[in-house]
Amino acid sequence: MTKKQYQDMLNDLKGADNTLDGIHRTGRMIFKKAIELDVIKIDPTQYATVPKTQRTVEEIENKKEIPKFLEKEELALFLKTAQQQGLEGDYLIFLTLAYSGIRDGELCALKKTDFDENEFTLSITKTYYNPTNNVLKYTLLPPKTVTSERKIELDPIVFAELDKHLAKQNEVKMRYRKTYHDKNFVFVDMLKKHGYPIYIKKIENRMRRLLKLAGLSETLTPHSLRHTHVSLLAEAGVPLEDIMDRMGHKDDDTTKNVYLHITKTKKKEASHKFGELMRNLSVK
Repeated sequence: MTKKQYQDMLNDLKGADNTLDGIHRTGRMIFKKAIELDVIKIDPTQYATVPKTQRTVEEIENKKEIPKFLEKEELALFLKTAQQQGLEGDYLIFLTLAYSGIRDGELCALKKTDFDENEFTLSITKTYYNPTNNVLKYTLLPPKTVTSERKIELDPIVFAELDKHLAKQNEVKMRYRKTYHDKNFVFVDMLKKHGYPIYIKKIENRMRRLLKLAGLSETLTPHSLRHTHVSLLAEAGVPLEDIMDRMGHKDDDTTKNVYLHITKTKKKEASHKFGELMRNLSVK
């Protein structure tokens, strides 16, 4: 396959951006392996770009479909349930997802060195890939996009819980030191495959369990916590550009949709206040 044939294929599939991103990532892995095995000499995906569907601001604002996310009261309930009724590691897992907005694959790949307890920052440099859900057969890949590699600030509450978690993890590591998979991962299997990173499906299953216990919608997923993070940042008045940077997005319609949905009420309030101000001036 030539570079032109591969790019033409991507262009022909243009339409569903998220699906196309996945196809391109898979293609890159396939041809990278082909290079490693000397099946081919030139990688046709090397300079390929995923065509994006350009939409107007009006189209984004008028789009009715808003991704599912938790209101702040619901998030507080969910995290309280995780803290009180969660399985081993649940509270830190969902606390980290909720307070950082990172993807679940990025969370699974986190290592201790990614957390800077002096600066209270978290570095995202890789993502976890394991399509078979076999805990032993995982792969670490570069982040989803170039902008996905980032450093974000985290609330000290996450680091406080991290310290507790790592203390327990160290006990398990010492107990099974001869067989422990010591690769510095933070979120690991501490019951059977000691030290191996947890897989995404397990996070989904644990979240569903907690949602049921909390009486919240079981259709929510770990990715919903990412949307929740965006919504709360928007509600707090953080500019869209800063949110996109924190989320590792160069441009993302879903983030814009959530942002516009949340800030719509604030825009109405601003307009109302301006009108009231002018009316008061007119009276005088």
